[in-house]
Amino acid sequence: MRYQKIYLRFLSLVQAIEAKGELPALDPEAKQLLEMVAVKHGAGQDMTISDAMGLKQIASPATLHRKIDILRGLGLIETHFEGDNKRTKYLRPTDQAAQYFSTLGSIIENAGATTV
Repeated sequence: MRYQKIYLRFLSLVQAIEAKGELPALDPEAKQLLEMVAVKHGAGQDMTISDAMGLKQIASPATLHRKIDILRGLGLIETHFEGDNKRTKYLRPTDQAAQYFSTLGSIIENAGATTV
């Protein structure tokens, strides 16, 4: 029950901060895509755009393409090439995405501290 309270407090705090415009309001698909790009990057393997388009558990390829464009427009992900290969584009989170995840981490910490 304690963890349920912490998680619900976390969700409440995130919603409040998003409503104030302090965090970008991302729809579930964009949020999940950003998280997957960040996790892959954190493991030292940037995701290709083709890999991202194949994430059928999130959405269709067309929807994922739109979400990539949205996340790029918000400055949360960027594309890059690796080495001399100019045919394959990779996705990686930006410094702004790092700040986004840092804010979420702080909210989690706060949610745990205020429900103990």
